[in-house]
Amino acid sequence: MLKKIIKKISALLFAVSVSALIFGCSNNAGGSEVGQGKRIKIAMSFQEMKNQYFVVMAEAFEEAGKSIGAEIFTADAGHDVVKQISDVEDLLQRDIDILIINPTDSQGIRNAVVAAKQKGVIVVAVDAQAEGGIDSFVGSKNYDAGYLAGEHLAKTLNGSGEVAILDGIPVVPILERVKGFREAIAKYPNIKIVALQNGRQERDYALTVAENMIQANPNLKGIFSVNDEGSLGVLRAIQSSEKDIKLVSVDGNPEAIEAIKSGNIFIGTAAQFPRDQVRVGIGIALAKYWGAHIPEEIPIPVELITKENAEGFSW
Repeated sequence: MLKKIIKKISALLFAVSVSALIFGCSNNAGGSEVGQGKRIKIAMSFQEMKNQYFVVMAEAFEEAGKSIGAEIFTADAGHDVVKQISDVEDLLQRDIDILIINPTDSQGIRNAVVAAKQKGVIVVAVDAQAEGGIDSFVGSKNYDAGYLAGEHLAKTLNGSGEVAILDGIPVVPILERVKGFREAIAKYPNIKIVALQNGRQERDYALTVAENMIQANPNLKGIFSVNDEGSLGVLRAIQSSEKDIKLVSVDGNPEAIEAIKSGNIFIGTAAQFPRDQVRVGIGIALAKYWGAHIPEEIPIPVELITKENAEGFSW
């Protein structure tokens, strides 16, 4: 039900923004010039493209761009903020009108955002916040995601046991997820967080980190991973250990959903809606481009997926 509501909202916002852009451009004195033959140029800079979550975002970006006849560009920072800054500089040389940015470092990307704004480019951050004066931010309710995952793990453990956190890169969404998880666990005095390590949100690296966590904490009963890509590495580590350790995460990755449906280790993920984040991001950027006043932030709800409701879920 929640997924259907989110999709309806994102589709409506995108359609309204596009309609305003197409039918209103002739009244915009200094505006888009779409009606005069100019193609709007929209770029999206990704923090990385190996994760299926961002691949889905890229698909949504391409689909949305084509649907409005925009000229689109993408760049993959590979989790390197220096490269992402360089990517944005290159994109600005293409005289883009809108920049959708998915920062690999919320603070580190600041100068690139400032440079874009100085050139009159509309900047909307998606999935992760960005410093530097963005026009708007569209992202999941990441605190809620962490909280839902923590609450579900705590209840599954009957309110008792040792748990660990597999952290990630220093961006606001990750910090919020960890905060939400911690506050959910804090309600259960007999659950103790015994370890927090950075899994870099990468499957192979997370596998090694989780193996070390399990070895160092023989009484471990649960692990929270800040994203599904990392959690799939954790899942392998738990399976290899042959211990009864429960796993929760955030995202809604197709592989994670399958693992939740077919096993009893991976018990839940707080699913995000990456396609809708991109659609809303472009829609709000187009509204700004047309001259509308837009909100500084648009939060997108998340949904806890467990074995009971995993069937049929997809991004």
